[in-house]
Amino acid sequence: MLYLFAEWLGFEGALNLVRYQTFRAGATLMTALLIGLLIGPRFINMLRVRQGKGQPIREDGPQTHLAKRGTPTMGGLMILVSLVISMLLWMDLKNPFVWACLAVTVGFGIIGFLDDYDKISKSSHHGVSGKVRLLLEFIVAGVASWIVVSQINTFLYVPFFNDLGFELGWFYYIFAAVVIVGAGNAVNLTDGLDGLAIMPVIIASGTFALIVYLVGRVDYSQYLGIPHVPGAGELAIFCAAIMGAGLAFLWFNAPPAAVFMGDTGSLALGGALGAIAVVAHHEIVLAIVGGLFVVEALSVIIQVFWFKRTGKRIFRMAPIHHHFEQLGWSESKVVIRFWIVAIVLALMGLATLKLR
Repeated sequence: MLYLFAEWLGFEGALNLVRYQTFRAGATLMTALLIGLLIGPRFINMLRVRQGKGQPIREDGPQTHLAKRGTPTMGGLMILVSLVISMLLWMDLKNPFVWACLAVTVGFGIIGFLDDYDKISKSSHHGVSGKVRLLLEFIVAGVASWIVVSQINTFLYVPFFNDLGFELGWFYYIFAAVVIVGAGNAVNLTDGLDGLAIMPVIIASGTFALIVYLVGRVDYSQYLGIPHVPGAGELAIFCAAIMGAGLAFLWFNAPPAAVFMGDTGSLALGGALGAIAVVAHHEIVLAIVGGLFVVEALSVIIQVFWFKRTGKRIFRMAPIHHHFEQLGWSESKVVIRFWIVAIVLALMGLATLKLR
């Protein structure tokens, strides 16, 4: 909005400054961070008053988590408010990729909010039906995929190779929607310990801020042998907004958490990462950078599949972060070690830009 405002007024000095995506990315990060820190305390108090008992805690989960009863959830609303305001202030709103990613973020946030609200009203960890939730997610992801894919080609590019891609044709629309929905639910499954999900999201966002910036530059993309997507660089500012809003939330979510993000935040942030990866034609790289989320999701799928087939469990508890808790790791040890894994995976994802 500030970009368009400066352009409309014809302020050459201001316009020259806000044209730089790096400047606007930094300004967006700081704006989202400050908004989140300012609204956080009152927002948390409001949630605590309105929710009473807070997020329902599973009786069959780790017994140490029972002490978290009364902690309010839906902290993802705080993330969305700071993220959306900072985006609208600093991003070029004429860019269709901005609206596609915003649609996924807000749409998935609303779906997560309905799920959280259902859990709180029922005082149960069972929210909206899984089938209904997936249907709604695919509708939102399908609309966003149509917006994005209409602006880019339908090739699936393979990392480690120069310009190696497979033409998927109309199937790419379905593939893009699956990536977005899969990313949203993978982050959602990871959100089970204080600070566990938000920091890897921040790390992945920082990684993709660099990727989309390079993809959006024809000179860098040609040099690195990666696909060039005109306009994708604007999403570096989107990634910065996620980082700023995420850091503000982490301030309150650090152990012991004063608030949980709930499905409102985890679905929205995961879906946003998926949409950004589709725009950048780096869907496979997302599986590397967000490998922690992939492992968390796979641990649940494997556990459910194996239990239905044999009646036995592979992990002591799923998702896999609970497995390590059952092995005797403290919550803080699980969280910090998983953060380390997320950093290593992000570096591996960045390595694919040059190893071609």
